[in-house]
Amino acid sequence: MPRWEPDARERFVSAALHLFTEQGYDETTVAQIADRAGLTRSTFFRHFPDKREVLAAGQETLSALLADGVRSAPPGATPLEAVAAGLVTASAAMTPFNRQLGPRLEAVIATSAELQERALLKKVGMAAALADALRERGVAGPVADAAAELGVLAFKESFAEWSRTQEGELAALSTAALDRLRDALTQLG
Repeated sequence: MPRWEPDARERFVSAALHLFTEQGYDETTVAQIADRAGLTRSTFFRHFPDKREVLAAGQETLSALLADGVRSAPPGATPLEAVAAGLVTASAAMTPFNRQLGPRLEAVIATSAELQERALLKKVGMAAALADALRERGVAGPVADAAAELGVLAFKESFAEWSRTQEGELAALSTAALDRLRDALTQLG
């Protein structure tokens, strides 16, 4: 077996999700994940500190992409226009691998309170990255926080639809979700 595998992270994520689905999160060990991926435990620990983190693979990258998109929005963009730019940038990085594993990931997370907590922390991290990027653009704190939360909600909804239906482009779904949320806010009064 080669010492370095270029697709090791994806192999670990795929193997973990299959095992979590087949036998449950709590019953699955790192050794089983490594075996299913055709890699070693030490290789697993070079990529992830524990089995829970396998499900958060790419979180930092996703948060950075969202923030980069906000930063690259035109100077006169409104906060929600900047968030839409972040959604488009992050959407462009989503691959067929992400799309294929989306429903399975959601199903596995639903089975474990620990994983649900981790998923909530992921959303908090995404919102913080968006809000920080908006503040860098001079957006006031409460406005930046509200826009960031709407962006995370739009991404969550659109990613679920994109991976469940296997139809449409994620960027278009994300910006449409953000538009729906903006419209919903006007109804709050």
